[in-house]
Amino acid sequence: MLGFILLPAFGLQLLAQGPPITGDKPIMLSGSTKVIKTLTEVRKMEEGTVVSVPLMFHYLPTSKILLGVHLPYVNYSFDNTTSNESSIGDISILAKYQFVRRDQMGKTFRVVAKTLQALPTGKAIGIDGISTGEYQSYQGLVAGYETIKYGISNELGYNFIPNGKKDEWRYKLGFGLPLLKPKYPVKQINLYFEYQSSWFPSIDEYVLLFSQGVQYAIGRLTLETSIQLPLIQHLSISNIRDFSLFIGSRYIL
Repeated sequence: MLGFILLPAFGLQLLAQGPPITGDKPIMLSGSTKVIKTLTEVRKMEEGTVVSVPLMFHYLPTSKILLGVHLPYVNYSFDNTTSNESSIGDISILAKYQFVRRDQMGKTFRVVAKTLQALPTGKAIGIDGISTGEYQSYQGLVAGYETIKYGISNELGYNFIPNGKKDEWRYKLGFGLPLLKPKYPVKQINLYFEYQSSWFPSIDEYVLLFSQGVQYAIGRLTLETSIQLPLIQHLSISNIRDFSLFIGSRYIL
């Protein structure tokens, strides 16, 4: 977020970084761009701790299309066992298409369609978004409005699990606040306030999460960290969370 602002007065686009930390963005980079990123999550739950370390590769064949693959390494230990195990998590295939773009002086509005296909490569330990061992198909829309002073991102989608009972309606809302004046080459510090609401209608479970994060972008490199806390939890015992800590980086090739 807070990274791609049209400046008509100079007849150019200022390329910066700063997409949301735990959410997604509708802002697309230029065609033929490649991005390598990771976002490690340490999820502390009542029944144990899970660490997910994904390696993510994104490629933009055009400025409207993004393709990606996410390869997660997972380490987990639960209180009812003495073992500490590691395995590959659920590999995901990502595709995004930007179909709305409205640029004005110092601000822009974008909308993208998004699909994320999670393959059942992880162990069936029932950790949502990390390792379930079940095929999942997510479809959503991401909309964002950004100015040189702030950014707002929204995402609404549905995650379908053909052989499971945890289909999910998911909504994310994020606010970004830059602390430095826009400049090129990029040098920016962003604060993020992000929410995630997940409802599982088949089992009538619900969770509302809040994340507070900070991000430092310099040139093609971005470093970021965020702490995520549950505000509301109506979940089974195995998925009740204490907190999640995120630490990540991304680099534009």
